[in-house]
Amino acid sequence: MGRYSVAEFVEATAQDEAARGKFELENSYLLEVNLNGRVWAKAGSMIAYVGGVRFTREGVFEHGVGRMLKKMVSGEGTALMKMEGQGRVYLADSGKKIQILNLQNDTIFVNGNDLLAFEESVAWDITMMRRVAGMLVGGLFNVRLSGTGLIAIGTHYEPLTLRVTPGQPVFSDPNATVAWSGSLNPEIRTDLSMRTFLGRGSGESIQLKFDGEGWVVLQPYEEGYGGASQ
Repeated sequence: MGRYSVAEFVEATAQDEAARGKFELENSYLLEVNLNGRVWAKAGSMIAYVGGVRFTREGVFEHGVGRMLKKMVSGEGTALMKMEGQGRVYLADSGKKIQILNLQNDTIFVNGNDLLAFEESVAWDITMMRRVAGMLVGGLFNVRLSGTGLIAIGTHYEPLTLRVTPGQPVFSDPNATVAWSGSLNPEIRTDLSMRTFLGRGSGESIQLKFDGEGWVVLQPYEEGYGGASQ
């Protein structure tokens, strides 16, 4: 077989038939979901599927009036879809690098823009930062995921996880913050001045402060609502 032949390309990029867990990485940017029942995923993330699979966008009252109102108030960027049936579904999200996490009676928080998929066994809810100043920037309305099951998140480029220890808080840009452990309850710190409103500030006027014990996942990219760079 000659180098760079079509047959060589097909073989090199073919799906991994040996991997058959519920969530599998075909490569760093493609998630394979081996579906037998129901899985929730980010609306619009399906790029291909094989088998008998039905896709249904999340209903307005799918998870109750309270959560619907939170989505309306927050402008939460993550619209969900149900994937039901039996087959293989391939998901991707704007070329983000995908990470699979296996929750074992754990709780984590994920920026809504960065949540790709999760098993039905995982409970979720939209959470909001405590201070109204959080409405000034994207990414401060997040998704709380808890219980046992697989979830998949996406990051622009390689993520960095920082440990948070008592007396050594971590400060981060909200638009570069992807996820954090359920043990942490971040505070919003603001340094707003007339220079900020005139566009002459440092651009770092709003930060998240993580204090206690846990971890924070960051990406080398500033992402606002809808995945736009800031």
